[in-house]
Amino acid sequence: MAPILEMRGITKTFPGVKALDDVTLSVETGEIHALVGENGAGKSTLMKVLSGVYAHGQYDGEILLDGQEAQFRDITDSEKAGVVIIHQELALVPLLSIAENLFLGNEQAKGGLLRGVIDWNRSNRRTEELLAKVGLSDAPTRAVGTLGVGKQQLVEIAKALAKDVRLLILDEPTAALQETDSQKLLDLLLELKGQGITSILISHKLNEISRVADRITVLRDGQTVGTMDARTEAVSEDRIIQMMVGRDMAHRYPERSPKIGEMLMRVSDWSVEHPDQPGRKLLDGCSFNVRRGEIVGIAGLMGAGRTELAMSLFGRSWGGAATGRIEIAGAEVDTSTVPRAIDAGLAYVTEDRKDLGLILDEPILRNISLAHLQGIARGGVLNHGEERAVAERYREAMNIRTPGVYQKVVNLSGGNQQKVVLSKWLFSDPQVLILDEPTRGIDVGAKYEIYAIMDQLAQEGRGVVMISSEMPELLGLCDRIYVMNEGRIVAELPRAEASQERIMAQILRHGKTDAA
Repeated sequence: MAPILEMRGITKTFPGVKALDDVTLSVETGEIHALVGENGAGKSTLMKVLSGVYAHGQYDGEILLDGQEAQFRDITDSEKAGVVIIHQELALVPLLSIAENLFLGNEQAKGGLLRGVIDWNRSNRRTEELLAKVGLSDAPTRAVGTLGVGKQQLVEIAKALAKDVRLLILDEPTAALQETDSQKLLDLLLELKGQGITSILISHKLNEISRVADRITVLRDGQTVGTMDARTEAVSEDRIIQMMVGRDMAHRYPERSPKIGEMLMRVSDWSVEHPDQPGRKLLDGCSFNVRRGEIVGIAGLMGAGRTELAMSLFGRSWGGAATGRIEIAGAEVDTSTVPRAIDAGLAYVTEDRKDLGLILDEPILRNISLAHLQGIARGGVLNHGEERAVAERYREAMNIRTPGVYQKVVNLSGGNQQKVVLSKWLFSDPQVLILDEPTRGIDVGAKYEIYAIMDQLAQEGRGVVMISSEMPELLGLCDRIYVMNEGRIVAELPRAEASQERIMAQILRHGKTDAA
């Protein structure tokens, strides 16, 4: 089949780094083409070149669309040609309606004397048609901010369809979705393929790639490694991983020999009132414990209360009163504010590292020192030499790939950003680390490094609490797993008894969380 897209010799350089080096990519009409690689391999940069985020003249090489050279000056140019990109961070306005979001910048206006006035009847009718195509039945007037993440992702695709998309680019579309919503989105991609729409899918979830991709192109260190055709050859996840990282990875998780000691943290009857609904509880009587040297997992569907539990333990106020008891090393502690939680020996690595975990425009060394400034202060004055020395120490220990500790965090890959977040909290010398989706949006090679860091922390006698929506990594790393549903801990499973089936059975037995 003739290619709809050819990218030839694409080279893109930023100050001090060549992000893309003579990359080639060919996409056939009507296929789902997966683009994979480690963080920093150049996937998103290549798609920004294709979609006009980086305009013609800001890179070397050429783009051919239907055999004709395309010279996009911006995203508007690429969208006129039917090339639409959906970024990992959704570009929706929460307070606007679905219809307003779908036609933002592309408003449906009345003609004649009333030219320039929005035709809301036409907008809403067209919105209903587009929502039906992506499997949504919500009213066009519903505010986008009231939708779950899964539905918002479908609204983004409907928005692309409103622009007469021919080539749809999706950058990590399922990164923040639970499994059910992920499957719905993948089913939709297959339906769009049946309608002749071509898709480029960037994802770190290799099981999803294997399910829907016709062909798979691998990038490594800004260069094209090769393209595999899943229609004509067997493409295993192990083969994809080997091409991505340039080496065999016989084991996805480090082999652990846990040395579990005495009780380190005990949480008893922890409850949090809902800030907006009096009488309703966000968390209801949660009790769990962590021993020294132990990795404890918390499983549950989206909306089960896992993040609320972690953040409330770490001093984040939700507007409602928190009750219960927290003991660390046998003594009751006060974690009602973040500084008190840090002083008590807790650390929390948020699932939203970009907005809540890091100051992106600040350098690495400033981010690492932020949670423990007293550790680099002398007489109340910051010692910048000590700050640099601390950052260099963690840069080496955590294998943060960067030209230097003065590099801005925004310029790092997702995996290296996550290592900076971990370094920040390790510098505060916590006894218990709560890690919320610690491998979200990072590649398989960086995931293994994060897993190894977690194992090392446990070997040092710390306690690790891991929240994850990926059951295989909970099963691959954790010594015990607690199951949450609707704000309650509904089961505790030792490693030997835990399985995906048993975890899901416990969730379903105690009621199903609506993630919509």
